Amino acid sequence: AGFTPTSINTTATVTLDKTDAGFTVTESHLDMTAKIPGIDAEKFTAIANGAKAGCPISRLLNAKISLDAKLEV
Repeated sequence: AGFTPTSINTTATVTLDKTDAGFTVTESHLDMTAKIPGIDAEKFTAIANGAKAGCPISRLLNAKISLDAKLEV
C-alpha cells in the first residue's frame, strides 16, 4: 500500500480441537501492534482487515480468525 512500517509485532493465540485424526485449529486470535509513519488510523485498519481477509494461511486453516490491530503513534 506504499507505507513502510517501522515495526510490526504480532501474537497469535490458537485454539485446537483434538480429533481421532489429530488436532484441528478452530480459532486463531491475532493481536497486532504496528508503527507506520505517515498512515492514518482509518487506512491502517482497512489494510489490516484486508490482510486478515486475504491471508492464504487463514484460508488454509479454515478456522475463525479474529484480529485486534493497534496503530502506535
